[in-house]
Amino acid sequence: MDTLRRSLSRWKRYHIKVHLADEDLMMPLTVRPRDTVMDLRALLVREGVTSWKKTFYYNSRQLEEHETLKEANIQNGSVLLLVSSK
Repeated sequence: MDTLRRSLSRWKRYHIKVHLADEDLMMPLTVRPRDTVMDLRALLVREGVTSWKKTFYYNSRQLEEHETLKEANIQNGSVLLLVSSK
């Protein structure tokens, strides 16, 4: 049963939003729990948003580049904040 649960989580998708603070825009994204912050950056670049000199925050905590969404407790419907680094 545990193996089945792990294999099903591979296909799980979350619908989250990234609030682009500089543009005051909400960008919807479909992600997987095992995606990292670097994967999020790549998704945003495909959507035409440059995010390389910006920092992701979730629940007032800065996210690390190699942290997975699951490790950060990001779930379906979560909103991440993306702000310019100084």
